[in-house]
Order: sequence, then C-alpha cells, then structure tokens
Amino acid sequence: MSLIEDARKGVITEEMKKVSEIEKVNIKKLRRRIAEGKVIIIRNAKRPSKRLIAVGKGLTTKVNVNIGTSSEVVDLVMELGKVKVANKWGDTLMDLSTGGDLDTIRKKIIETSELPVGTVPVYQVFIESFKKKGGGAYFTEDDLLNTIEKHLKDGVAFMTIHAGITKELGVKALKSDRIIPIVSRGGDMILGWSIYNNSENPYRKYWSYILEMFKEYGAVISLGDALRPGAIGDAHDEFQISELIETSRLAKEAVSNGVQVMIEGPGHVPLNEISWDVKLMKKLSNGVPYYVLGPLPIDVGAPFDHIASAIGAAIASASGADLLCYLTPAEHLSLPTVSQVEEGVIAYKIAAHAGDVIKLGRRKWDDEVSFYRGKLEWDKMISKLVDPERAMKVYTQFGKPNVRACTMCGGYCPMMWAMEQVRKLS
Repeated sequence: MSLIEDARKGVITEEMKKVSEIEKVNIKKLRRRIAEGKVIIIRNAKRPSKRLIAVGKGLTTKVNVNIGTSSEVVDLVMELGKVKVANKWGDTLMDLSTGGDLDTIRKKIIETSELPVGTVPVYQVFIESFKKKGGGAYFTEDDLLNTIEKHLKDGVAFMTIHAGITKELGVKALKSDRIIPIVSRGGDMILGWSIYNNSENPYRKYWSYILEMFKEYGAVISLGDALRPGAIGDAHDEFQISELIETSRLAKEAVSNGVQVMIEGPGHVPLNEISWDVKLMKKLSNGVPYYVLGPLPIDVGAPFDHIASAIGAAIASASGADLLCYLTPAEHLSLPTVSQVEEGVIAYKIAAHAGDVIKLGRRKWDDEVSFYRGKLEWDKMISKLVDPERAMKVYTQFGKPNVRACTMCGGYCPMMWAMEQVRKLS
C-alpha cells in the first residue's frame, strides 16, 4: 500500500509519527491530511534519504535548493560543495544537471545529500538523444519512461513531470504576444518533442503508467509548470491558467490513485497577485502542496534576484505556499557558485520563517530573540539567530563594544537607558 492508502485506512506509520513530532502537529490531523493529499512526505520509499521532510498544510514552509552542472560548466567538486550547503540550510535538493556524465553526477549528489533529491528526467532524455541521435527531439516515449524508472531506482524522491502542457496549448503560446513565450527548460523540451513528432505530450499519454511507477517507489510527482510566466507582464495569462487547470486535474487524479503529488508554481508575478495566485491554486487542486519558484515580483533585480524573490516568497509562504524554490544572486546571469547558493538559501530560509509567523503563528523564536535583545544579553541573543557565527562576526567587527550596548547606538542605546530607569523605579 502507498502512504496515502495507509492513511485512508487509518494506519499511522512510523514516518507519520516522526513527522508529527518534528512538526508538532496532531498525528490524527496529519494522517487525515496525508489521506487527502494535502500533506506529502518527500521520499523514495525504497531508498529513503537521511532527513525526513514533509510538506503541506499545517507544516512549516520548506526550502528547495537547485544545483547542477550546465553545458558550459561541469565541475562535480563544486556541485558537491553546493550539496553540503544544502545539507546545512535546505530541506530538499534538486539536481538540474545538463552537462557531463549525468548518471554519475546524479548518483554522487544522492550519495552526498542528506536531503530528498529531485530531478527533471526529460533533461537527461533530451540531452542523450541529442548526443546519440543528433537531435534532442528524437527520443522515444520508451526512452522517457525508462529514464524515469532509472531515476527512481537510483533513489530520486521527487521529479518534475511536465504533464500539464498540451501540444495545442504550447503551440498557441509560441504564436502569442507573450513577452517570453516559454521559459521552462523542461517544458520547452517536451513541447519541442511534441511538435517535431506531431504527437501529444508523452507524459499525458502515459499518465496512468507513470502513476504506477511513482506509487511503487513511494516517490512524489512534482507537476511542472511549463508555461509559467517568465516576466511579470505574462503573469496569470490564459496560458499559465490553462495549464494550472490541467495540472490541478492531474494532481487530483494522482491523489485518488494513492500517489503523492505537488504542483509547481510561478515564476514572475507582481506583488499584488502573489497571494491570490496561491489561493487559486489551492482552490483548483483541492489543497495539494504548492511548490513555488520565487515568485519574482520584478524583472530588473539581477544580480539581486535572491533578495527580490525572497520578498515574493515570504508573501507566498504567508498565503499558504508549502515549498519555496530558492533563487541565487546568479539567477538569469550564470551558473551559481557555492557562496551564491548559500546566499540564496539563507534568504529563502528567512522568507520561509517570515511566512510561518503569519501562516502558523510561529512567533516563539522571534519573541525569544527579542527578549534577550531587550536585556542586551548578546551571547544568548546571537546564539538564537539564523546564523549565529556570522552574527557574532558582525557584532565584533570593530572589536567588542566598550559599553553594554552594540557599536551602533553605543552609550545612547535606548534599551540600556530603559533598563536603568526600571532599576531606579523598582
């Protein structure tokens, strides 16, 4: 039986018990939400990761870290360095490699990662077809299905499956006046195959078989958004919404068949549309987990897209998004370095927590930090921060302060004055 089927029969598994303890959520509520598809445990049941990660309603917002080689830069040592950063800061990890020996790279990343690892199988199929046959669109439907199974056997816990885009909708988008007709790399590959072979999206044709494979391995389908907006001017147009309607239908079908699923979201979205984007997706899909890229509320932020998108991510999290896919300072410009990966994931950990303060009322951590800050108990306050080591370096960057306050206010610190007044009045 699958996790969803166990939950429907009232079975409480060891995984559910652990998630309940980690997330501090009532076990009966958790079981019911898993049964309904509103909570997923991201894992490969046959080869589980070291860290147990659950995503969905009533749980803390998680952060995904994208890494991987490109056709221009293949440095496995650097990518494994990014895995170590992800292990420290992230919750899930995606290998988006498109350069080098993809099988070896994927296996090394899974071996090094403590987190559940995701992939986009069409990347490998398309690239290998190009190398072996002289064209990316020459792969067969069996090539695609076999690659999915290979990734599952390797221990991949979740995969982006672009099943929502139809050939007709994709062609219509290409002919439209969209600012950027298609921005998804995997979506572009699937649409290119459909046009070249004059055939419907193979993910759609073999949807039932794909469900069976994911059910067998207890893994998660992440329904990709091939027509997500790549510019804020394209947000919530007919193509994005049409595909969302399709992915929502497919998500409900997956849940009814006992398969864990989440839906991927935009993309570039103006600030005032982010909250209702999340609410629309949840309404259409019956509340399956929402995995959002950003969203980026502006198009001019590079090389600070990690900051710009963290603003959108915080709003998305507060509105009900469940998993945030980070952006780095290199987004739209370059493959990121290890340090840029760390900058991006830290920005998103902050965004995720900012959302949880609203979504889940998780303010206890903030109140504790503020309590120590108000009493100028620096060691205790700094030890509770997001990055204590870096915070201590900043606190002492001009040497340890000569007064009880920090070097910003120095002897004019209002908290130092207030404590003195309280002492006199008591």
